Formats: sequence, C-alpha cells, structure tokens
Amino acid sequence: MGFLDFLNPVAGSRESVAPLKSRASGNIVLPPRNASSNISTKEALSLAAVFRAVSILSTAIKQLSIHVYRDGVELPSSPIWIRQPDPKITRAAFLEQTVNSLALAGNAFWRVYRNGSRNEVVKLEVLNPFDVMINSDDYGNLTGYVYRGTQKLAIEDIQPLSLLRVPGNLYGLGPIQSAQKELLAITSTRDYVSEWFAAGGTPAGILKTDQILDGTSAQAAADAWNALGSGKTAVLGNGLSFQSTYLSPKDAQFLETQSFGVEQTSRLFGIPVNLMATALQGGSMTYSNIEQELISFTRFTLASYYVEIEEAMTNLLPGRLTNVAKMNVDALLRSDTLTRYQAHQIALDPTSGWLTKDEVRNIEGLAPEGMN
Repeated sequence: MGFLDFLNPVAGSRESVAPLKSRASGNIVLPPRNASSNISTKEALSLAAVFRAVSILSTAIKQLSIHVYRDGVELPSSPIWIRQPDPKITRAAFLEQTVNSLALAGNAFWRVYRNGSRNEVVKLEVLNPFDVMINSDDYGNLTGYVYRGTQKLAIEDIQPLSLLRVPGNLYGLGPIQSAQKELLAITSTRDYVSEWFAAGGTPAGILKTDQILDGTSAQAAADAWNALGSGKTAVLGNGLSFQSTYLSPKDAQFLETQSFGVEQTSRLFGIPVNLMATALQGGSMTYSNIEQELISFTRFTLASYYVEIEEAMTNLLPGRLTNVAKMNVDALLRSDTLTRYQAHQIALDPTSGWLTKDEVRNIEGLAPEGMN
C-alpha cells in the first residue's frame, strides 16, 4: 500500500465525515477538510515544498536506532517489537509511517497487539490517522477508539502520539491543520501559474497603429500576422507595429512568490531552508551557520518527533518506571571528519586528555586495538 493510499480515508473516517459532532455525543472529531476553503493533506502533499519537508523529517527519523536502558545502562538486547515493531514491514518503514502521520495529520495511532497470557506487547501497527476516531465522555475524558467507523478499540489497544497538544482537545495539531490559509495561498499561486500557461491568458503581442482601422481591417491584419508562423518575415502596412507582451521567464514563473512559499513551508515545518534546496533572500550561509542550523533542527524540530516516539515506546515497555526507550541521535549531531579528529586529538592529549585510544575507537565504531 502506497502512502497516498495510506492517506485516503475510508467511509466513516474523520476525513469523510462532514458534521462536527458535539462533545455530548461521546465523539470529538476534527472539522471536515473537504470544504472549499480548506486544503486536504493529500492536496498539501502535492506541493513540492511540503513533500520535501515531510520527506526530510521521515528520512532523518528512520535512520535512528532505538535502544532500551534500565537505570541509565543500555540493555544488551531490546524486545523484538522495539527492533521491528511491525513484522510485515521494516523498522525504518514503521518509523516513516509514524512520522508522516504526525507531520501530515498531527496524530499517529499505533495498534497494540499483546501476548494474551502475559499481556506483553508483541507487535505494533501504524493505523491511518484519519480512520481513527477518539471516543470521550461528556467531560472530554478518553473512553476508547473507533477504527474505520465500526471497529471499537479499548484504550489499551491504541498507543496515541501527537505533535502539538492543545488543552481540552483530544486530537493533536499538525502544520497542515494549523496553517490552512497559508497553504491554500501557496496552492492557489501554483494552480494560477499552471492555468496561466495552459490557457494562454496573455496575448503574445499587440499590433498597434496611429491610424483608424475598422473592424474588418483590424481582423485582417491580425489574421495575416497569425498566419505567418515563427521564423517568417512580416511586412506591416497602415502604420502597424508589433509590441510583444511576453513575460520574462522570471516574471512568468512568479519566482519571488514561489520562493516565499517555500520559505513559508520551511518555517511551518521547522526545516532549515538550505535543506529545502533554497536560500533566504539576501542571506548567505557559511559552514558554521549551516552546522548550527542543523543542530537547532535536531533539537527543536526532530525532537518533537523522536521524543514522542521514545515516550510512546517507553510507555509500552514492561517495567516502564525503570526501563526507557531512547533513539540514538548522535549520528545526526556528529561533526565532519576533520572536526571530530581534532576533538579526538584534544581528548587524547597526554597531559589534559580524558579518553583512551580504545574509547576514541569505540566512538568511531572501530574495534579496540589488537582486535582487528
């Protein structure tokens, strides 16, 4: 199943349900996204900038390994469902679907399968977030879930994840749900440019003269000009001259407007503009700036995703008061080769250093000396 199919809701899901149910009904659903003034997740994903932003987020997270610690010490072996949560797909694909759900819907829902006799988690499944409805009582307290309109699931059957929580709302908010007007403006601009080229909204040029022409003469001059085709020599009479109305390539593509749309999307998803294959107007990036930007991206954007995944997995671990799931983000924060080697040299200094050669080799993923 492709991810666009993953986004397509079934009948009875939150994307296809038109009315907004009241809290007293026992169900709280997000407002419908099929109104003319709203943009759906699938429409937003058709924007190149949104697609790249979501791809960057999921690509970064699915590279991270997951480890389990007990009282600060890493366990030699993690549960199988940590290493491969869903046996039908890879661990990277599971993380990718989770991050994409959070980025596009603001929510992710893991279906939890347990060993009946010991009640231990054996596998997880990422559900389409738009096919999951949250049930609540008259006071807004969670009572359970409904999957695909008919399948009722207990609280312990679902592990929910949210990107941005708002008090009083059981659903989390994502960038697309929070910035409908901005994304709608970007899609409208893109569609306008596309239709402008397809419809030829502006004539190629104007024949003009200071003489008075009747309708028949004007039409005859236009027909004669249009019949010439490209590469032909034109002979104009009656004082006629030709003035081109073609836009320059820069103006025709609305480059400034599209660039602003990319910057808006970058800001919305918290992605550094250099990763979006663009640059800020009037800005210049140095290596140092890029490095600091990537560190900030990891700490303040990716953390919204990997911390949520860590907490969700920790919540499902046996003995979660002492066992903790952590994702290894060191690989994303590692410096370039020269910088790392210079840092190792300082750490190995005989008088002021604090690391041994074997410890440095371990940092670089190498076996201790003499064991090669």
